[in-house]
Amino acid sequence: MRVTLKRLLAPALLVGALVAPLAGAAQAQSSKPRSINGRERRQEQRIRQGERSGELTRSEAERLQAEQARIRVDEAYARRSGGELTAKERARIEREESKASKDIYKQKHDAQENERREERREEWRERHHKRS
Repeated sequence: MRVTLKRLLAPALLVGALVAPLAGAAQAQSSKPRSINGRERRQEQRIRQGERSGELTRSEAERLQAEQARIRVDEAYARRSGGELTAKERARIEREESKASKDIYKQKHDAQENERREERREEWRERHHKRS
């Protein structure tokens, strides 16, 4: 039995017609700018998680939280003029948030974690070499 091109092409076109609008909607949603407040919340969560896990000391967490508070003050001051941020104000706040995000990363991955890891290795070596 010979299958014609029409029989193969029709279902493929139907699937393509159904999927194409969904792909466009997904792309439009991903290019939508993320909210400043959402980013602030995520960064606060990263700080709390780092403190709980021991990646951040209390003083590091306090310093990072103070940085977040300064950004919130800057944002509130910028919004006082009319409630909405201008493109220039939004860009400045986003730059501050990016710097804060880098600061969080650096503090969570700084030498104190390496020191703790080395301490744990040394403890392991001591325990296992005593048995020999």
